[in-house]
Amino acid sequence: MKYSITQNGLPLDKSLYTLDEKTKTFSSKENNLVLDFGSESNCTFKTGSDCTFKTGSYCTFNTSYSCTFNTGAYCTFNTSYSGTFITGSDCTFRTGSDCTFKTGAYCTFDTRSGCTFDTDFACTFNTSYSCTFNTKSKCVVVRRDIHEVIELKEGIKTTLNGYEIKGYTEKENLKGKTVTIEVDGKKYEAIFK
Repeated sequence: MKYSITQNGLPLDKSLYTLDEKTKTFSSKENNLVLDFGSESNCTFKTGSDCTFKTGSYCTFNTSYSCTFNTGAYCTFNTSYSGTFITGSDCTFRTGSDCTFKTGAYCTFDTRSGCTFDTDFACTFNTSYSCTFNTKSKCVVVRRDIHEVIELKEGIKTTLNGYEIKGYTEKENLKGKTVTIEVDGKKYEAIFK
């Protein structure tokens, strides 16, 4: 098993964590860790806040707030608020508020308010107010604070209204689209990034 565990740019003292290489289970109460397990799969992590993870698939994370995850598919996240997730498909998220997600398909989210989602298709969101979604097809939002169900449209950026205000706003997602503009009789093409 190949891995790197650092804190503030230095290797973490082995007395501050446990790592069972047979079960691939890491545990530490420390904050500000950088855990690079490469493409290692089937790992379990229990850490404090402000940690950064790089792993393979089928991993489980039990962390505090403000952690960043760059993982493969089929992972499970049980975290607090302000996390950032860049994952593959078929992941399950249970988080606090103000998180950012960029995922593959078939993910399930149980979050709080102020989250941003950029996902593939067939995802389910159980969220609160002021969340923003940019998804592909077959995604649904269940809004807990006012008991509202919203079917998201592919390619349309959707933002939920504020606390206890029903509804949402939609804006076409222009990312990757080409438009032609004319300036002084000359035509130019521009691609939205």
